[in-house]
Amino acid sequence: MGDPYVDIESLRAAHPEHWNKACAIRTLTLDAVAAANSGHSGMPMGMADVATVLYEKHLKFDASAPDWPDRDRFILSAGHGSMLLYSLLHLTGYEDMTLDQLRNFRQLGAITAGHPEYGHAKGIETTTGPLGQGLANSVGFAIAEEVQRARYGKKLVDHYTYVIAGDGCLMEGVSQEAIGLAGKHELSRLIVFWDNNNITIDGTVELSDKTNQVLRFKASGWHVQEIDGHDPEAIDAAITKAKKTGKPSMIACKTHIALGSSAQDTSKGHGALTDAQLIADTRAVYGWEHGPFEIPADVKSAWEAIGARGTEARKDWEGRLASVSNSKQKQFARELSGDVPNKLSATIKALKKQISETQPKVATRKASEMALEVINPIMGETFGGSADLTGSNNTLTGDMGVFDPENRKGRYMYYGVREHGMAAAMNGLALHGGVKPYGGTFMCFTDYARGAMRLSALMKQPVAYVMTHDSIGLGEDGPTHQPVEHLAMLRATPNVNVFRPADAVETAEAWEVALGSKETPSVLALSRQGLPTVRTDHTLKNQVSMGAYVLAEAESKRQAILMATGSEVEIAMAAKALLEAEGIGTRVVSMPCWELFEAQDEKYRRKVLPGGPVRVAIEAAIRFGWDRWLFGERGKREKSGFIGMHDFGASAPAGTLYEHFGITAQATADKVKSLLGGDWTPTR
Repeated sequence: MGDPYVDIESLRAAHPEHWNKACAIRTLTLDAVAAANSGHSGMPMGMADVATVLYEKHLKFDASAPDWPDRDRFILSAGHGSMLLYSLLHLTGYEDMTLDQLRNFRQLGAITAGHPEYGHAKGIETTTGPLGQGLANSVGFAIAEEVQRARYGKKLVDHYTYVIAGDGCLMEGVSQEAIGLAGKHELSRLIVFWDNNNITIDGTVELSDKTNQVLRFKASGWHVQEIDGHDPEAIDAAITKAKKTGKPSMIACKTHIALGSSAQDTSKGHGALTDAQLIADTRAVYGWEHGPFEIPADVKSAWEAIGARGTEARKDWEGRLASVSNSKQKQFARELSGDVPNKLSATIKALKKQISETQPKVATRKASEMALEVINPIMGETFGGSADLTGSNNTLTGDMGVFDPENRKGRYMYYGVREHGMAAAMNGLALHGGVKPYGGTFMCFTDYARGAMRLSALMKQPVAYVMTHDSIGLGEDGPTHQPVEHLAMLRATPNVNVFRPADAVETAEAWEVALGSKETPSVLALSRQGLPTVRTDHTLKNQVSMGAYVLAEAESKRQAILMATGSEVEIAMAAKALLEAEGIGTRVVSMPCWELFEAQDEKYRRKVLPGGPVRVAIEAAIRFGWDRWLFGERGKREKSGFIGMHDFGASAPAGTLYEHFGITAQATADKVKSLLGGDWTPTR
């Protein structure tokens, strides 16, 4: 059965107690996948030995306190093998992972989703469906551990991050971005087990890849070992050795997918093994004489003892936490909770007042830097970075220090040209807790970061994405760099707040909202070109938090409403002046965040966008999405228009491009008048 390299009889005889614990994982997997008639049986069957040794001998955790901040983190990057994780959580005694949840694997309402979903169950550290994401998240977890250990000391922060990754994880491009970052920064608390089973869905790995993964990791600065993934003594020794290196560690575990079944070492073994005879034969090979979902009392008791092994260490940690000053305890708790410091509100208000008084003309990317310069000194938990565009994204402030192997107190990361790796690492930073990550690149390159950005939204992680050069306003770099469809793509993603501020005041307010968010990621779409201050009257209220608001009211009878975001608010204000000069009363509505406006009650939305006047939206992006505000919300299709982009951009100075594409105050005024037709007459 399968490759003769693995001698199951010898494994059973040499390590009978280990074998029974590992087979509890294997048989629960077979039973759950059979009950669901779908899933992935092979990986849990192949990696059960590694997981058993890890949990029994090394993983620091307490099943009765799953949120213990100083626990080791275990990430199943090969998330299709989710029954490995669910079995471990049930066996070790996690309260919410009942046997009924395993019986309802992949069913509506169960916490045992097809792939591990963060927030569904305790012990699931991150959502790992898309391959490679868990591995890339783990880099963020390891960075967060280093940062917090430097900040609070080993008595409060001293743990490892362990990962199981498969061949698919290592084929995904984000994996190289991740392992390159980890190697560069010598993240020695990161230990990755490669499930080296040589099988993908299509067949053996040789069909599509010939990479020497051992040499690849070594070349990226990792410590690497190669072991038999079914030998518990070799697994234990490798983990012990990995902990003593000064580098991130990869343990290549040679395993057999679907171990012990007739599908062993085949692509069939990757998927759902549901044939009753195959399952019965496999149980016989294992020597498992128990019914479906039946775990003998001695095996369950042994696993529960593993789940309780960390209780004493957790209580010792609680004692150490209690021994530090009250102020440090409160700070530690606040940062883990995601709460912002009380002084943030006053700090933002003071900055807004200063801006309204001095009225600078600055790009909103510069305005973002101005906000961060007052935010970062009072929020030691912020961790910034950029994908090789620090000077363009304006994401580094003078107080932060650069994170590297010599300075673990640094709060700024040079991610290199790794947009996807940066975004995935920021998810890990946020998931770990105690850190508020933000990172920058050009907005067009949200395409590269998209996979991880979607997971920020899905996992409800408040990562802040600083996306500069947000339109044709970036000018000469041309259409490859000019985002036109990206605002629509981001706005179409559930649970993302997309901010496009009009000036430095709105930018400061956007940062206040983003930092205060606990369950929603934020995208700050920021301009390259300088923009005038349009909020010249200081207000204490955070107007951006409402999503949209009346920036300028009609001076005479209101006949038109101009809606705009970001750099086009300036154009709306200029168009208003043209229209008012002809007696056409015009309201300007700034709409920096559609999602927040949509969340307001009907009364407020009606106040901002009443029925009656014609509506024109102005945005240097495609129209997609604007119809909700143009002829929804009491508007009318025949009385609405759009000034913006209808195709890709071009290479030229920004001013030339705005004229070329007709995104001007005059074009806006003309659009309003054409919509009014003969229905308007000067009121002056």
